[in-house]
Amino acid sequence: MFSLTATSKSMAHILKTLNSWFWWENIWMPINVTWAHFVDRDGLVFPKPHQLYATIPYAFVLLIIRFFSERYVAIPLAKALGIKNVRRVKPQPNPVLESYFRECSKHPSQSEIQGLAKKCNCTVHLVEKWFRRRRNLEIPTVLRKFQEAFWRFSFYLTSSIAGFIFLYDKPWFYDIWQTWVGYPFQTLLPSQYWYYMAEISFYWSLLFTLGIDNKRKDFLAHVVHHLAAIGLMSGSWCGNYVRLGTLVMFVHDTADFWLEAAKMFNYAHWEKTCNMLFIIFSIAFFITRIILFPFWILRATLYQPTYYSTTPVIAYFLFNGQLLILQGLHLYWGYLIFKILRRFIFLKDLKDDRSDEEEEDSVTDNEEESTKNGNKNGCGSSKHLLNSSRH
Repeated sequence: MFSLTATSKSMAHILKTLNSWFWWENIWMPINVTWAHFVDRDGLVFPKPHQLYATIPYAFVLLIIRFFSERYVAIPLAKALGIKNVRRVKPQPNPVLESYFRECSKHPSQSEIQGLAKKCNCTVHLVEKWFRRRRNLEIPTVLRKFQEAFWRFSFYLTSSIAGFIFLYDKPWFYDIWQTWVGYPFQTLLPSQYWYYMAEISFYWSLLFTLGIDNKRKDFLAHVVHHLAAIGLMSGSWCGNYVRLGTLVMFVHDTADFWLEAAKMFNYAHWEKTCNMLFIIFSIAFFITRIILFPFWILRATLYQPTYYSTTPVIAYFLFNGQLLILQGLHLYWGYLIFKILRRFIFLKDLKDDRSDEEEEDSVTDNEEESTKNGNKNGCGSSKHLLNSSRH
C-alpha cells in the first residue's frame, strides 16, 4: 500500500514537472511576456488552451452529422447519379486459401495458384476466382466511397465559404504583415473561435475513422497530415497565432472540395464532369499549396517575425518545422497530381493510382457446381467453393 502511494506521488510529480516545462513562457511567448498577460481585460479576449478540450466532443458531433448526411443525403444523391449499392459475393469459407491470403500473399503467382489448386483438389480457375472475390471484400464499394467523398466535399465547401466570410473584411487577408501587428495582444474574434473549433474537430473525426474509411496507398501520408494539422492548429491557438492559423486553414480547404467533387462524379462515371473538376482542382492545388503556401504563408512565418523580434521563441522553430512538413506533403501530393494529369493529357486516362479498383467477377453456376466433390478442407468444402452469383 505504501509502495503504491509513493509511486502515485512520484508520477504526479513527474507529470507536474512536464506540465511546467511544456507551458514555460520562453517556449511560447516573446521576451517579457507571461501567461498572466493573457487574462481577458479591457475588451481583449485571448484563446485559452483548455478550450481545445471541447474539440473532442465536437468531433463526435461531426461524426453524428456525418452519419445522417451520408445516410439521408449522400445515398439518395448517389442513386440519382446512377450509383447502385452492389452486394458483394463472398467466397465460400476455406481455411487453406484464407490462411494463405492472410499470411502469405493476396496476389499469389500462377505457380502458387497451381499448388493451392492441387492442395484444395479444385481447378486453378476457381482458386483465381476465390482470391478475386476475397480481395474485393477488402475494397470499399463504390457507394461507400461516394458517401465518404460527399462528407468531405460538404465539410470543405462549408468551411471554405465560412472562411471567406470570416476573412474577406480583415486587413490581414490582403496584407499579411497585419498578422503580426499588435502581436501577441491580438483579441480573439468569435468567428475565429468557431473556425478553429470546427477545423480541429474535423481532423479529430478523420483520425477516429481512419480504420473504417477508404484506405489508399498514401494512407501514412494522411495520418502524418492529420496529426500535423491538429498539432499546428492547437499550437497556434495556444500561442495566439490565430490570424495566421485562419489563413493556413483557408488556403488548404479551398482546393480540397474540388477534388472530392471530382471523386463523386468519377464514381458515378460522369467522365467529362469529373475531368473538368479534376483540372480545376489541380489548378487550385498548385496555386494554393505550391505557390501561396510557401511564398505567402511560409514567408510570413519564417521571415516576417524577425522584424518584430531578434530572438525568436522556441515555438517559432516548432511551428515552422510542422509547416515545412506540410509543405513536403504538398510537394508529394503535387507530384502524384502531376502524374495523373500527364497521363490524362497524353493517354486520356484519369485514374487515381492511390485507390484499389474492384476486380470483375463472373463465375458461373456451372463452375460452382463442379466443386461439389472436393475434399473436406479444399475448395469443395461443404457444397461450393464460391457463393452462387445469384445470391
